Amino acid sequence: MVSKNEIKLIKSLTQKKYRNKYLLFVAEGEKLVNELVKSHFKIKQIYTLENRDIDLDKTLVKLVTEKELKKISNLVTPNSTLGVFEIPAFKKPLKGGLQILLDGIKDPGNLGTIIRLCDWFGVSQLICSDDTVDCFNPKVVQATMGSIARVNITYVDIVSYLEKSEMPKYMTLMQGDSIYRQSFPNDAIIVMGNEANGIRPSIQKLADYQITIPKFDLGSNAESLNVATATAVLLSEFRR
Repeated sequence: MVSKNEIKLIKSLTQKKYRNKYLLFVAEGEKLVNELVKSHFKIKQIYTLENRDIDLDKTLVKLVTEKELKKISNLVTPNSTLGVFEIPAFKKPLKGGLQILLDGIKDPGNLGTIIRLCDWFGVSQLICSDDTVDCFNPKVVQATMGSIARVNITYVDIVSYLEKSEMPKYMTLMQGDSIYRQSFPNDAIIVMGNEANGIRPSIQKLADYQITIPKFDLGSNAESLNVATATAVLLSEFRR
């Protein structure tokens, strides 16, 4: 049976202040939970339907009814399994390699998709500005589909980080040079800007290279690409 205190705690983890207070986050869905169970994340508690079997210490697994699962779930249609995991301390950024740096990304879906893209393209380091959405937001975690376990995510003062880094810095700007006319290095920082406002002027000043994904239909009314879509195109070119 799930207690009232457990329900209150789990539901509170939708808010960042409570995730920070308890250092816990929620993941839902059998596949996602199993991915995190096999990762470095420490398990606080797994809640699963009585007809499911998870190979874990029985003290970590609580069998629940569909009604109980619905009470603790954040999904419109609850999945069979919900996991509560400990939030680890952020690691220092890794040196070298291809890095993605996010300047003020606000949409949880965009961040989750970018984390998945980093995992797919072998980008082990994702650096976020302090005002980027929390990577342990339930919507971000869901959108990563487990990739959050394989990408080192760090929140930093990005001005300070860029000033200290010796790697070439590529800024994605509308007035930049076409990515299809570039030869890209293996070690670089790709900076992606906020969904509405792009990269802040204070960050733009630190660019070594300004690049853009050109629009081929000049008669199109499309103003810009979604930031996650743009990240996918850029990573494909950098890895090509």
